[in-house]
Amino acid sequence: MRRNRTIPLAATAAAALIALTACGGGAAEPAADVTAEPVYEGKLSLLTKFAGEPLETYFDDLATAYEAEHPEVEIELIQETDQSIKDKTKTLTASGALPDVYFTWAGDWAENFVGGGLAADLTDLIAPGTEWGDRFGKASLSAFEYDGKFYGVPLYNNGKFMGYSKAAFAEAGVEVPTNFDELIDSCGPLREAGYEPIAFGNKDGWPALHYLQQLFAYNVPSDVLHADFDPETAEWTDPGYVRSLEQFKTLVNECTDSGSGTNGVLYTTAQEALAGGRAAMYYQEVLEFDTVTVEDAKLSTEDFGIFPLPAPADAAGDPNAVEGSPEGYLINAKSPQAALAADFMKFVTEPENAKTLSSSPYGQPSTVIGAVTEETSSKAVFEGITQVNEASQLVVWLDTITVPEVADAWLAGGEAIISGSSTPEEVLESVRAANADAK
Repeated sequence: MRRNRTIPLAATAAAALIALTACGGGAAEPAADVTAEPVYEGKLSLLTKFAGEPLETYFDDLATAYEAEHPEVEIELIQETDQSIKDKTKTLTASGALPDVYFTWAGDWAENFVGGGLAADLTDLIAPGTEWGDRFGKASLSAFEYDGKFYGVPLYNNGKFMGYSKAAFAEAGVEVPTNFDELIDSCGPLREAGYEPIAFGNKDGWPALHYLQQLFAYNVPSDVLHADFDPETAEWTDPGYVRSLEQFKTLVNECTDSGSGTNGVLYTTAQEALAGGRAAMYYQEVLEFDTVTVEDAKLSTEDFGIFPLPAPADAAGDPNAVEGSPEGYLINAKSPQAALAADFMKFVTEPENAKTLSSSPYGQPSTVIGAVTEETSSKAVFEGITQVNEASQLVVWLDTITVPEVADAWLAGGEAIISGSSTPEEVLESVRAANADAK
């Protein structure tokens, strides 16, 4: 018998972060060998990022199917949302209750678990050239590679694009912008046509960082940007950061209805504004594409288009970079069910299950080769993943590729830029101070 459960927060996010980053001084030996033959009995716990409709049934159905094949196995799902997963993971880690399998982002977020000895080494199972590993593209596997070892099971690819209503653009007489200035210039005509030009909600903090990270990729030379993600080499002094912060402020002021008040608006409210025909654009992840064109939405799949956030005309960085990365799952190295956990994740990533994940109503583009096609996925998801695959590089989310102290400084800085309480230079000074503390 499987059941979903919710565990109340037992610690503050700050305390949990400390516990997460200090949970181990070195890699711990797994409690069980992931390469062993699984014993099909007992309970297997899984922390997902698929709570809510339409995603929640995906793991529900997989768990039911796996239990049917193995009647002595009980799968316990802990389903969380994109916003709640961070606090839940920190809390479970701090309390020593991390599940057998748990969701992760790439970058520093996953590396914390690897360095803390909480992620099982899956190299013998999933490295390129293995039977399981050959289901995936090498880039997807490499996102969870640390010191030549592979720790993550990449479930789906992701990237950030501007979603827009073709009808709104046609009514306002504007074309898809090809640079950042054209994007700003399009907002006036769209507002005159009766639309909020760009729906934006930053109550959770991270939506601002998605704009900033893409602008950083455009405005900061790539070698400088990647050096700044590491506290040991970071300087955070390139003038492209100030320029990006100024561009972001311009977008908020000229293209959103909430302006400085967007810090009080949920990102789901912005999402609904595009789906409901009230907004012309909404900056969103590929994972959200099918959400804004659900059956009862005013925005139809035929009317929905996407384009990358346009780069400034004289960008000093990489104008062909796309923000995004695969997202996936780690197996708890301390789990006595590690071998069974690996077997279940092999089941999750079987080709047929991967095609289901990539198809409506889920629209989560699987990392399994061949799962995302024009037949299995919506036109927008297929187009988005094609652009992700063709990008010159993927730049991982700012709040997961940097260490927690720096991520928190950027979260506060994005909110301060929106509200007008800090200048770009003051935000950068706070980031540099946080980086110094993190060394």
